[in-house]
Amino acid sequence: MSTKKRILFIATEMSPYLELTEFAEVINKLAIKSNDSGLEVRCIMPRFGVINERRHRLHEVVRLSGINVTVDNDDHPLQIKVASLPNARLQVYFLENEDFFKRKQIFHDDNETWFDDNDLRTVFFCKGALETVKKFGWPPDIIHCSGWMSGLIPAYIKTAYKKEPVFGNSKVVFTIGQNTFEESLGADFLKRAVINVNIKDKDLDAFKDSNNTAMFKGGAHFADAISFGSDIIDKKLTDEFSKVKGKKVVPFKGWDSDLTEYLELYNDLAGK
Repeated sequence: MSTKKRILFIATEMSPYLELTEFAEVINKLAIKSNDSGLEVRCIMPRFGVINERRHRLHEVVRLSGINVTVDNDDHPLQIKVASLPNARLQVYFLENEDFFKRKQIFHDDNETWFDDNDLRTVFFCKGALETVKKFGWPPDIIHCSGWMSGLIPAYIKTAYKKEPVFGNSKVVFTIGQNTFEESLGADFLKRAVINVNIKDKDLDAFKDSNNTAMFKGGAHFADAISFGSDIIDKKLTDEFSKVKGKKVVPFKGWDSDLTEYLELYNDLAGK
């Protein structure tokens, strides 16, 4: 039986598949560095329609088929595809849904208009990622979330999924990055984000502004540890989270960092 510590990266973006900010390359390097350091690594991200299935050699994981994700009282089928990260022996799992991720744009249409279902897409991705881990039957020691779209995951792990054995020993790291959108996720976002009886409206107060800053704030609020993933961070977030009692905080150390600070954090949280 393997004694390796397990780390799961749940990311909005990851090089070479999708690069919206410079942190996409950092996640790539972190996954490889973690793998090379003896951790057992898996990665999950959305399969946006702009990600080329043939070029990146994605294929469906049949054994993980049959998952339906309920969002706002509607069931949405979740298809899971996998690819091997180039130059590394680790797997990246892509969450796919015809309605939410098949379109050939990310968060705005060709006229730069914000998609009015980005709130549903976010809830679907966050819940879908955790349902995928349950289907794996693979309890992660560390879950590192990055990108605003992953912001609900720390909250879900501490509330809606807190009774799930697969997450019983998981420590959550959340990276606060640069803001990349100015729009709102809408007036119904919090209502739609309440996904089961183990989570209440008041649990999501940190997300109440339903904007980019709120997604980072909420994710950081529920995480066991926080990192800063950019040199361009909303001042309100740096003021609130640079020093937080009871949480380990990793400052941004530049784009040329060797990322040792993350490995030290993972090992510390995992009890090595």
